[in-house]
Amino acid sequence: MATPENLDTTARPRRPATLRSQRVKEALTGYGFVLPAVALFALMGVYTIIYGLLLSFARWNGFTPHWTWVGVGNYLDLLYRDPVIAPVVQSAALRTVVVMVAVPALAVAVGFPLAVLLNSITRLRGFFRTVFFLPYVTAGIAVFYAWTYVLQPDGSLNYVLRHLGLGTLAQPQGFLGNPSTALPTLIVVMAWSAIPVAMLLYLTGLQSIDSSVLDAARTDGAGTLRTMTAVVWPLLRPITAAVVMLNMRDALQGFQIFLVMTNGGPGGHTTVLGLESYNLAFFSGLRPTLGLASALGWLLFVVALILAAINVRVLRSRT
Repeated sequence: MATPENLDTTARPRRPATLRSQRVKEALTGYGFVLPAVALFALMGVYTIIYGLLLSFARWNGFTPHWTWVGVGNYLDLLYRDPVIAPVVQSAALRTVVVMVAVPALAVAVGFPLAVLLNSITRLRGFFRTVFFLPYVTAGIAVFYAWTYVLQPDGSLNYVLRHLGLGTLAQPQGFLGNPSTALPTLIVVMAWSAIPVAMLLYLTGLQSIDSSVLDAARTDGAGTLRTMTAVVWPLLRPITAAVVMLNMRDALQGFQIFLVMTNGGPGGHTTVLGLESYNLAFFSGLRPTLGLASALGWLLFVVALILAAINVRVLRSRT
């Protein structure tokens, strides 16, 4: 009679070894598919970030074979030390702060009432939502050029104002050619493109509010305005924080609208920090300003990180 000791153990399949080799093959296959993306990220991401950080501590014009290391000199020149660059950066920083405050405020002030209006509509809600969202999905460059034509001296805005008997509001230089109206006009255009996202976020928040909460407020005698200010608005504070922070980030880092519509003019009255960094990098001739542009970019990056941290803290405190 065969006993377990007399059985041929070599005939048993080696399942653990087979499973192990199969897992190794699957892992190698996965790494093979991921490797090109990792290599591309390392080249275009990590290398670029490290290169830009090192460049912010050097003077270079992009053509000479060697850098001139200056340490934190670029940062000091941008902040206060250089008598030519520092005043320009300080003025651009002030305009950037104005844009960072005005654009989110307009997005909230217009986006929330539009969301309330759309939420109260029962028919054609999808149609109106699509219409209001079109400014966001339309190609930005095309929209900016269209606004440029509208705001020219012989553009449609001046034409409409004159034919409505409001010729005193028309701008013979164009709304983008007058130093007193150029920046406010760009703020309005930026807010116009930011309102659709704010409206959709508020609309989503309104539709997620439990109807029993609103019914309880009405039962207690609260009118529509009181319900909105005392019940709905506090419940939508996290969305308001998100809208404000998103638009502050876009106003801090975005400069396409300023580049396309005014290129900083007239007379530098619409130059913001992002545009100034772009000009230092690409429109300074052979001057060694690439390091200054990189340093300014890193300053903007640090401010963006601070805003993101504030956003996370605010959202966590409201949940």
